[in-house]
Amino acid sequence: MQENSTLQEAAFRTLDSFRIEIPSWGFANTGTRFGKFLQPGAASSLEEKFSDAGEVHKITGATPTLALHVLWDLPNGIADVDAVRRLENRHGVAAGSVNPNLFQDQDYKFGSLCNPAEEIRDRAVGHMLDSVAIAAELGSRDISLWLPDGSNYPGTQSIRQRIEWLEEALIRTHQSLSPSQRLLIEYKPFEPAFYHTDIADWGMASHLAAKAGPRARVLVDTGHHYASQNIEQVVAWLLHTGMLGGFHFNDRRYADDDLTLGSIDPYQIFRIFHEIQLSGPALVQDIAFMIDQSHNLKGKMEAMVQTVATAQELWLKASLVDRDELERLQRNCELVNAEELFRGAFWQDVRPLLREWRTLKGLPAEPLAALAESGYVQRINAERGSKFAPVSSYA
Repeated sequence: MQENSTLQEAAFRTLDSFRIEIPSWGFANTGTRFGKFLQPGAASSLEEKFSDAGEVHKITGATPTLALHVLWDLPNGIADVDAVRRLENRHGVAAGSVNPNLFQDQDYKFGSLCNPAEEIRDRAVGHMLDSVAIAAELGSRDISLWLPDGSNYPGTQSIRQRIEWLEEALIRTHQSLSPSQRLLIEYKPFEPAFYHTDIADWGMASHLAAKAGPRARVLVDTGHHYASQNIEQVVAWLLHTGMLGGFHFNDRRYADDDLTLGSIDPYQIFRIFHEIQLSGPALVQDIAFMIDQSHNLKGKMEAMVQTVATAQELWLKASLVDRDELERLQRNCELVNAEELFRGAFWQDVRPLLREWRTLKGLPAEPLAALAESGYVQRINAERGSKFAPVSSYA
């Protein structure tokens, strides 16, 4: 009985400390390069995004912040900050990471921070500096940069020159950070650039973060890797070198992302969480856990709640690894026993513990069921669905 009580206490502490940020764009109508499948309940304003985020936090107890995209959510820049503060108070979630937008403007056809035209590079850096200022006004720690720059054909761009331009841009951005802010640099091996991408892997991102300055770190998107890449090894290296700043969590089958977390490979997320937890509570608090998903087929609210609940389960599973015993088995090269101990934690059914924790915290024991029973999705479908009439391709 004492052992069960101790396990429960440890599990509850683990869940108490787990926070994961949700993205504003996860509630809006988005799509692929081919088009969009519209949902009647999709958010079309920042007010609606905050409302949806507040509902997810109310149900899960783990999502106190909402990531914002500058041009999508703050088109007027700092002038929008007061409106954001009112929404924070109204819906019980705070503004989280601030995401610059360097991929939407027509001027960025041949790159933004790496564009051959100096005036366009300066404009892109200006947007970065504006994003830092907006984040400072909001009290947001992280400026989260995904850069789509690259080229599609050999010989059409100077790869080395673009490295220098990128270094200069990130140094200028870092110089504008306040002491409490961080610059998180994301990487992606391809798309939209298919010959070379300017920040294609964690090594490039790590170099750029080191070059930018001491408050720059690497952001790992779990979907931005080649098939079968060992992401937990990347995480271990970034932890070892002190360069891990945060995550964008999702899942993928071949490349890119936007599937709900753990829908393809929950064991991978478990392995990543294990590496993180090995670093100790102090370092874990410095790592930003964020979701980067926008769903066209699953309901947006249901998908977000499902991802958060799955993240809680996998985080809890990772905490159940007996790391002292695992270390002993590893030292003695007891391969089967080590693997079985490790896998055993993954295969434990932690849902009863989660239900107990949620009940203790005054949260719904079953988040997805609570969302369905609340009538929230039905209400926003009815209220927001009247704003547009989907157009049929066959009309």
